[in-house]
Amino acid sequence: MKRAATSFFPVQRHADLPFAPVARPCLIGPSLGAWLALATLSASLTGCNVLAFAGMAAENYKRSSTHAVAPEYDNLRGESVAVIVTGDRVLQGSHPTLFTRMSSRATERLVENKDLIGITGFVPPLALTEFQISHPNWVAWGYDRLAEELGVKRLIVIEMFDYRLTEVGNQYLWDAVAAARVGVIEADGFSPGEFVFRKEIQVHFPDQTGVGPEDLSAQQVQANLDKRFIDRVTWLFYEHQEPYYPDY
Repeated sequence: MKRAATSFFPVQRHADLPFAPVARPCLIGPSLGAWLALATLSASLTGCNVLAFAGMAAENYKRSSTHAVAPEYDNLRGESVAVIVTGDRVLQGSHPTLFTRMSSRATERLVENKDLIGITGFVPPLALTEFQISHPNWVAWGYDRLAEELGVKRLIVIEMFDYRLTEVGNQYLWDAVAAARVGVIEADGFSPGEFVFRKEIQVHFPDQTGVGPEDLSAQQVQANLDKRFIDRVTWLFYEHQEPYYPDY
């Protein structure tokens, strides 16, 4: 806050007086200088209050509003896409439908926003599942060959390394986590077998601790965790709205 400048008025001396007359205190009310100082202080405080009010209003707006967030990878426009989900056998054995479920939902979300992303084609989830079943050795292929076999120019790879619904060692409290590395292969790029984009994401649910089956069912926990995970995966590829203070 800018401090108000203080003005000093010199005492006027009369030419025919050797000394300035002694000023006597005024017993009726404050001097002009005091009134000026009081007015300056009041104006300053009013300005601070206005700024504080504006700051509070902006903060309240942020807490109840969203803002646009640009994609982190925006080179899907004009290209065909397939979404592959991988992970170790332990994770797949613990959650048999996880990889297929995440691949399907990620593909569906990208197709729903195809106008924003600009993709021109995609491998349907059912067709992808049938391809994987009929080619069980696909996991040993390079990503460039996999993209070629699927007939796409962009391969989105979701490498999951964690997925659980409860606390470690405590099945009676929900502490769900989904984590993965999301990467993109450009089959027509300079290094078709290398990732040109890669990012690690992790989401949790619920936000509170101490929540158990009597509060939320396993289906509710899984549905909320999956939604948060798919949001974070697919938001990498198109402009979207996010809260200023997101929960995940």
